[in-house]
Amino acid sequence: PLGGWIEHFLRRVSQYNNWAQGRDPFVMWISGLHIPESYLTALVQVACRKQRWPLDRSTLYTSVTSFVQEDEIKARPEMGCYVTGLYLEGGRWDLENKCLRRSFPKVLVEELPILSIIPIELHRLKLQNTLKTPVYTTSLRRNAMGVGLVFEADLNTSEHISHWILQGVCLVLNTD
Repeated sequence: PLGGWIEHFLRRVSQYNNWAQGRDPFVMWISGLHIPESYLTALVQVACRKQRWPLDRSTLYTSVTSFVQEDEIKARPEMGCYVTGLYLEGGRWDLENKCLRRSFPKVLVEELPILSIIPIELHRLKLQNTLKTPVYTTSLRRNAMGVGLVFEADLNTSEHISHWILQGVCLVLNTD
C-alpha cells in the first residue's frame, strides 16, 4: 500500500509541476487532483464565459473515446478536456461497440479508456441509451467525511439502464 501511495504522490507532483510551468496537459489525470470537482466546475465556468452561456443552464457531457493511452492524444480539445484515471466497477467498456457490457468472470474493476468531458448548454444535451454513471473518489463510494460523488459520466449502453443500476455500476478514481 505504501509503495502505491508514493507512486501516486510522485505522479501527482509531476502533473502539478508541469501544469505550474504553463504546460497544460493534453490529458488530465483526474485521480491526481485533490479536488477534481473544482477542476470540472472551472471547465464549465470558462466555457460559459467564452460562449456567453448562462452558468445555471450549463452542464457537462461526457463521452468515452477510443483512446487507451495518453500519448495517442496530440492536442487538447477546443473546449473541455480529456481525462484518465477512471476505473469501471460492475461492468466493462466494449471499445469496439462503444458501450457498457457485462464484466468478464472474476474481473471486478477495469480501467476506462480516456474520457472526453465537454461543457454544454443544458437544452442542447440529448441523451439516449445512456447511463448517468456516478463517479466516486474510492470504491467505498465516500471518503472519511461521507462525501465521495465527484460527477456523473454518460456511458452508452445497449441494455436497459435498470440492469446497470442493479449491477451497481460506477466509476472510481482510485482502485484502493
